[in-house]
Amino acid sequence: MVSPPAARWLRWPGAVAEARLAYGADYNPEQWPVEVWAEDVQAMQAAGVNIVSLGIFSWARIQPTPDAYDFSWLDDVMDLLHAGGIAVDLATATASPPPWLTARHPEILPVDRNGATVWPGSRQHWRPTSPVFREHALRLVRAMAERYATHPALAAWHVSNELGCHNAYDYSDDAARAFRTWLRARYSTLDRLNAAWGTAFWSQHYSDWEQILPPRLTAAQPNPTQQLDFKRFSSNALKDYLRAERDTLREITPDVPVTTNFMVMHGIKAMDYADWAGEVDFVSNDHYVHPGPQALDELSFSANLTGNLAPGPWFLMEHSTSAVNWQPVNVAKRPGELARDSLTHVAHGADAVCFFQWRQSVAGAEKYHSAMLPHAGRDSEVFRSVAELGRTLRELGPVAGTVRHAARAAIVFDWSSWWASEQDSHPTSRLDYRQEALDWYSAFLDLGVRVDVVPVNTPLDGYDVVVAPVLHLVPAALSERLTAYVAGGGHLVATYFSGIVDENDHIWPGGHPGALRDLTGIRIEEFGPLLDDQRVELDNGTTGTMWTDRIDITADGVEVLAWYKSGDHEGRPAITRRVTTTGSATYVSTRLGPVGLLPVLTEVLDAAAVRSELPAGIRGRVELAVRADRDTAFWFLINRTDEPVEVSEVTGDVIVGPADGRQLVLPPRAVAVLRRHAG
Repeated sequence: MVSPPAARWLRWPGAVAEARLAYGADYNPEQWPVEVWAEDVQAMQAAGVNIVSLGIFSWARIQPTPDAYDFSWLDDVMDLLHAGGIAVDLATATASPPPWLTARHPEILPVDRNGATVWPGSRQHWRPTSPVFREHALRLVRAMAERYATHPALAAWHVSNELGCHNAYDYSDDAARAFRTWLRARYSTLDRLNAAWGTAFWSQHYSDWEQILPPRLTAAQPNPTQQLDFKRFSSNALKDYLRAERDTLREITPDVPVTTNFMVMHGIKAMDYADWAGEVDFVSNDHYVHPGPQALDELSFSANLTGNLAPGPWFLMEHSTSAVNWQPVNVAKRPGELARDSLTHVAHGADAVCFFQWRQSVAGAEKYHSAMLPHAGRDSEVFRSVAELGRTLRELGPVAGTVRHAARAAIVFDWSSWWASEQDSHPTSRLDYRQEALDWYSAFLDLGVRVDVVPVNTPLDGYDVVVAPVLHLVPAALSERLTAYVAGGGHLVATYFSGIVDENDHIWPGGHPGALRDLTGIRIEEFGPLLDDQRVELDNGTTGTMWTDRIDITADGVEVLAWYKSGDHEGRPAITRRVTTTGSATYVSTRLGPVGLLPVLTEVLDAAAVRSELPAGIRGRVELAVRADRDTAFWFLINRTDEPVEVSEVTGDVIVGPADGRQLVLPPRAVAVLRRHAG
């Protein structure tokens, strides 16, 4: 295998002298007659498009029969785009197998946990562990790479598309065989597996590897560790498939960077992207806004996490110009939101802004999904907004290549804790791991304090404050890391249902919060989950929901930041802080929501002397994100409100925003970018 150069970014065709941000969309010319293609390129040029993702769902067109390839149409499109100055992120076209393949080989179709076959007629109807599918897919990948290895338009390879979006969990016999192989590698012996899975419970002891199955439909709850390991295996199986395509591409085109589009966003949790990030030459992400009071915060949270998965510039592969087609109610974006949403991703490190898709489809499941060129054509508000964003991104050329400027605070995000904390047979089924993390993020935004969202394996010693919401799964090594962090002067915040289990989903004995018990100086004998209509009052004026803990203080140096005023634990501690010589460990025992978190977060930030970089008058109304190189910092000021916000006391050269020397005023839902000295 050819090793990639470090942090490879796009291979721009020809010599591109100026720094530039990439701008474009998925392009599906196979949906349109040939005479439309030239019109598309002209409209792309008018919009400022300089890259498109091509061929994503083109397998049936490229290989119409098992023994025939038809590249002629794709050759023409590649040539046409190159002549128009538009680069190509070329997909391997393996995302959706053609009808002839599933008809010949129905054994590649996924099977759900009930034993039902997932049939063709949509997309992503293939098993990640199917050797038959992999054989056919890699043959296509090789043919694509050999055909376009030297094409001047080729800027990057796009492996498959949204791996795992619809086929992350497959319970077929192929998956069962692959699961057993993965388990052998993880545990070596059945004795170790039986110990890790706790198979003495419910007479589940295994005496032969062939007895082990995926957690298919069972009479009662499947083994919890079996479920957790199947989640780990399923993410790894998709990663292994990604590597298979990547290695084929690197063999033939070692100088062309390879990526695949992650889905770091609300509702997607099956893939451990912290584990995947090192497998691609640059990270790409798809993100779609879910309406609600925290919609913009969630967008920023996801962009922030993606920026901290990526070692350098990353690629926003998909988002929407306006409404999508797959939500219960598909709301159009309001004026300013198209640009604001896009620039929020750029603020958190994206050097490419792309949409699904270029031209809005007239047929198929996504014909109501917005696009850069809508059904209404170029004479439309959407296209005018698209073209205006193209001009803005051109003005932001100097930002390209800069990196996210680290904050002094971090929120830890852990896929294993996400998976484990939301399994069945728990104290409550209402727990939402990602929502708790998002609530803390919103609280930081409301205080105007920058925070990084980082994977759990990130070194923490550079942060003054670390919040670890629902860090449920804590192996001994992680417990030692967190203890060392506090001993070194760091200020840690943990929440309810944290530190409870080890890497095998086994309870840490001796009382909760288990692995964090000594660090926090508290002990919890029993959880106190709340019913949907129950609330508890705290003496700091906040209200808790969903969860409470009966806390006993067990160590010196523990102070109570808030007490329960109502509920079963009235008069007991609700929020505690154990203070060390220079650091502290705070524990929050109930769900407070973004507003309720403000008092405790303010106390923690004050103890760590972490302050907002924004003037007091705009904190909470404006998000600040910073990108920088050695000499220059770029401040992105994002209006979180639907009202104009006057920005005072923030100086710098305005790159985006009013530039006439008057007071900088952010219109509703707008973004300004200022160039400042890095110091």
